[in-house]
Amino acid sequence: MIVVTGATGNVGRELVRFLTDAGERVTATSRNISDTDVPDTVRPLRSDLTDAESLRPVLDGADALFLQNGGAGAHLLRPRDLLDVAKSAGVGRVVLLSSQGVATRPESESHGALAGGIEDAVRDSGLEWTILRPGGFHSNAYAWAEPVRDRRTVAAPFGDVGLPTVDPADIAEVASVALREDGHTGQVYELTGPARTTPRQRAEAIGTAIGEPVRFVEQTREEARELMLGFMPEPVVETTLSILGEPTPAEQRVGPDVERVLGRPPRTFEEWARRNAAAFR
Repeated sequence: MIVVTGATGNVGRELVRFLTDAGERVTATSRNISDTDVPDTVRPLRSDLTDAESLRPVLDGADALFLQNGGAGAHLLRPRDLLDVAKSAGVGRVVLLSSQGVATRPESESHGALAGGIEDAVRDSGLEWTILRPGGFHSNAYAWAEPVRDRRTVAAPFGDVGLPTVDPADIAEVASVALREDGHTGQVYELTGPARTTPRQRAEAIGTAIGEPVRFVEQTREEARELMLGFMPEPVVETTLSILGEPTPAEQRVGPDVERVLGRPPRTFEEWARRNAAAFR
């Protein structure tokens, strides 16, 4: 059996689907998961990654674990406790959803240091491990859904700075392979899309997907910063703006690992927009 944490998120939900399609027994877990969040064949159980003991009943009978790194709540995790509980439950393999920032922003507490500490705990766990390091997600564009629906407008900073964002479905499919198949132990996969796209290009792609033009309005850095401070801590905002506006060469690099693992190119942003057009109509 495979346990998927963060099972209602952009990656976790897709991963549950890939695993069930492959015929695996799956337990899906998150803080507020319910029967309506998963297919009928999947066991949904609630847990809280900040409380390692809450995972003990979830992991009963499991042999593999997909562990997401806590996102904005990463500073609350005790990863070594989580992994000790997993090991004592009989789990032998763990796939960690980490962050590209471990390599590209190691000086950043929010994007590098915290995720790096979780990676260290996974490496030291004694389990077979694989680490996934995506950059930005295609699905970050969901933040534009309301203004696109209401005003057919996208506002964002750095309109012509390109980054190779990745489809959460590709992350999930790589995770599914690493959880089910041998040959991925000790690997760190950097997951990107197939090409750099700019915010302006992504707005245009959403317009094409919904069949109506979407106007792009370029924010200043300060305008974007003010809005982001409403839902992000200041250090996270500053690092995020730096990545969006002054990405390093490594953050702009199109990586080979999605194609290396899956045997096909990564999905484009245009494909993601077509698949999720209903959110923007």
